[in-house]
Amino acid sequence: MDPRGITPNTSNQQLVINGDNDSATALLQEKQARRHNSLREVTFSQYMTVSILCFVNLINYMDRLTIAGVLNNVKTEFEIGDGKAGFLQTVFVVAYMLFAPIFGYLGDRYSRRVIMASGVALWSLTTFFGSFLHDYESFAFFRGLVGIGEASYSTIAPTIISDLFVGDVRSKMLAFFYFAIPVGSGLGYIVGSVVGAALGNWRYGLRVTPFFGAIAVALIIWVMEDPERGASEESHIKPTSYKDDLRALIKNPSFMLSTIAFTCVAFVTGALTWWGPQVIYLGLGLQPGNEFSFERVSLTFGAITMVSGMLGVPLGAWLGAGLQKRWGRAHPLLCGAGLLLSAPAVALALLLTEGYMYAPFALIFIGELAININWAIVADMSLYVVIPPRRSTAEAFQILISHMFGDAGSPYLVGVISESLKSYLMPSPDDLPSKTVEFRALQYALFITCFVEVLGGIFFLITSAYIVRDKLKVDRAIAATSKIV
Repeated sequence: MDPRGITPNTSNQQLVINGDNDSATALLQEKQARRHNSLREVTFSQYMTVSILCFVNLINYMDRLTIAGVLNNVKTEFEIGDGKAGFLQTVFVVAYMLFAPIFGYLGDRYSRRVIMASGVALWSLTTFFGSFLHDYESFAFFRGLVGIGEASYSTIAPTIISDLFVGDVRSKMLAFFYFAIPVGSGLGYIVGSVVGAALGNWRYGLRVTPFFGAIAVALIIWVMEDPERGASEESHIKPTSYKDDLRALIKNPSFMLSTIAFTCVAFVTGALTWWGPQVIYLGLGLQPGNEFSFERVSLTFGAITMVSGMLGVPLGAWLGAGLQKRWGRAHPLLCGAGLLLSAPAVALALLLTEGYMYAPFALIFIGELAININWAIVADMSLYVVIPPRRSTAEAFQILISHMFGDAGSPYLVGVISESLKSYLMPSPDDLPSKTVEFRALQYALFITCFVEVLGGIFFLITSAYIVRDKLKVDRAIAATSKIV
């Protein structure tokens, strides 16, 4: 037999290559675990950096939802309906999502400190000067400028945490970072309603966060640490072109499925945070002898949002860290369970608002607690299934998709549906809507959030089928380029 006609057998060679790669991955993970296994090993500089990022995230979300706390006053002054009131949040989110890919590209290649400081300065100034505007169009335009500034920060901050820590410590630090989202959102309601009521003008509520923004800019420039990309994982993977980055992300099942699921989360939180106080206020107003003012409802809603976040985000991180060690699919399953638990709680809150005083607040608390379980977990998943030099782009891509199809349109969509239902529910098109009609229209419109939550839960469950494989791919890619001692 002529040996030249036989195809060479390379199976042994392939096994050696795969075996070496798996060994390198295991050694790298073991080394990282030794270096970052305890919070006691975190340096003061690293703690300061995470604290600064958390502080900026806090005032970021305060700024977003201050208007929601005074929405009734805004509608009265500008003489607008639910549609235009919802558009104020939509124009902010549209600008935010459109500029996120730009900052994601820059964040993977240039100084993150400079980009973040410039962005925080921009949204602080535009929030402050926008508070002096008295026509709706200009006010809405400045809300869009605020969104541009905030996009620069949100796309980059999680990647800095990723480059400082790995493993359980990274999960805990991300939980601390995302802990600021519900707490900041709750403070936004409180600052808007309390400061506006105390000073007799809702505009003063918008002038609080710019002061803290100036402090944040100084901290970012002179105190915050900006580590080398991939430093915590000892990655030496070189950046690829933007086109290659996007192609790789689209082909990543775990990333894409979790992004779709997170889009559902963004849709629901966008609609509920904007319209939640309004629908509860309208429902309570139908009860005899009720004396709840809109400011009091906003204050209570803000407190619920804060407490649910203070409990939900750490709970999610704790459950995720504990279960992930035993079960690699735990993260997406926890997120899915959270959404599937939240949906009936929110539906019951909307149904009972008209007839009960405190049940709606309790059920909203349960619904928000369940949603908040997934904040830190989703961020962690999005980071560990993507290689280090691609993570800012991944964050930006996720922001673009989740906001484009999520909270960019949900406040406006709910407002438009509510306005359409009013004309359908009124006995005569020429009549002004009664309080009952206003409540019923907004209540029916918000039921769409419950359906979207169930949809998001299903996508998280599907993600669990791919998460282990995709994480292993990233670990192998990092191990292949790392120097293991």
